[in-house]
Amino acid sequence: MTMPGTPDDAVARTAAGYDAVAAAYADHLFRELESKPFDRDFLDRFAVQVPHGEVLDVGCGPGHVSRYLHERGVSVRGLDLSEQMVHRARELNPDVLFLHGDMRELPFPDGSFTGLVAFYSIIHFQPDQLPTVFAEMHRVLAPGGLLAVAFHVGSEVRHVDELWGVETSLDFVFFQPETVTDALRSAGFPEIDATQRPPYDPPVEAQTHRCYVLARRATPEVELAG
Repeated sequence: MTMPGTPDDAVARTAAGYDAVAAAYADHLFRELESKPFDRDFLDRFAVQVPHGEVLDVGCGPGHVSRYLHERGVSVRGLDLSEQMVHRARELNPDVLFLHGDMRELPFPDGSFTGLVAFYSIIHFQPDQLPTVFAEMHRVLAPGGLLAVAFHVGSEVRHVDELWGVETSLDFVFFQPETVTDALRSAGFPEIDATQRPPYDPPVEAQTHRCYVLARRATPEVELAG
């Protein structure tokens, strides 16, 4: 299944879909990490391994991942395609900076961040778009910078017209882990660690298998050697 229209049409629909559900999303998911020990452990690993500097949380939603990292001493800012999500994130996390923007064209110079988190934020792209998306993440990461990615495992596109009783229109794209790791390698991430888990029991989350990836941008010495 492919999204109709142009890529820009799909992006505009995704932004509008999240604008519509931003309040309900924040109400239901801002504290979801409290019930997800695997996800907390994954983010803890990232917080320990990321080089000292600033981290960008792309597709940050209401800022719950940014909040979690901030509370662990990570310097972090968030970015989201949905203006309403950014508004909610700012309300819920007044001590963290949140910006409105498109992760396909990140508004930052090359090498701006030592870490980048994409927590279920690649799930609105088609598989053939991933190398370009990851190349943009690679661009804003400093050499040796660490990228954390989470996504749903599978080969389907799941459409929803309603979330938590709110009318919306969103397509959720599932990926095979090999599709994501191959795209990361093609974008310049040679060092990749991927782990998977089954879903937590209802009502903690949607019943989908999950994959979590840590990928590090090579240092100049490694890039030259390659």
